[in-house]
Amino acid sequence: MTPVAEFHFNYFTEIEDHFRQVRGTGFWLASPLDWDLIAVWKNGGIPLEAVMRGIDAAFEKWRSRPPRGRIQMVNSLAYCAQAVMAEAQAMIETAPVALKQAKPPFEMEAVVEFVARNAAALRKAGYSGTAESLEALDIGVLYSDLEQLEQRLTAIEEKMIAGLRASASDEALFEARRALDLDLKPYRGKMNAEQLAMLEKQFLDRRLLESASLPRLSLFYL
Repeated sequence: MTPVAEFHFNYFTEIEDHFRQVRGTGFWLASPLDWDLIAVWKNGGIPLEAVMRGIDAAFEKWRSRPPRGRIQMVNSLAYCAQAVMAEAQAMIETAPVALKQAKPPFEMEAVVEFVARNAAALRKAGYSGTAESLEALDIGVLYSDLEQLEQRLTAIEEKMIAGLRASASDEALFEARRALDLDLKPYRGKMNAEQLAMLEKQFLDRRLLESASLPRLSLFYL
């Protein structure tokens, strides 16, 4: 499923803020698993509006339960996964929106600084080739099409992660998958096999980058 959606660079923070507001209990911070799930939705082309509607629908269903069925508070976006996918499907079937380029949410100087900072971090970590790939990007030209820049950054990141995955030990990969299984255990019934596979990949990618102290290159982390 890949709905056509506007390209939102504030996708992560808007979803986090909306979940916090709908949850209505004040302080709440997205966990690493929540951020991985948002990345899965973003990479899958799920419209921001579908995620918002899904969160609303999931909490409406939860609040309609009798008090004894609401003993535990909703603490993760994973609780909303089924509702989000249902809303995304509904948008496809009823009124998909036309793809359009969002107004650039960043100043060009911020993008230049972000790319330069990541290139420096990569070079310091011994990834000179990847750093050179970043530095070769013509930000002045690509700034006029941030979606294309994002695609190029993602391609560089995916190549870097592929190298990390190939060199990771079996034990490290096993421990990462076991950690994911523990985090996902309460929510497995709310995700299909495709979602779980995508979430596992996103979770493992993040763990590999963190263990190597390497930055995320996507503009969504700017």
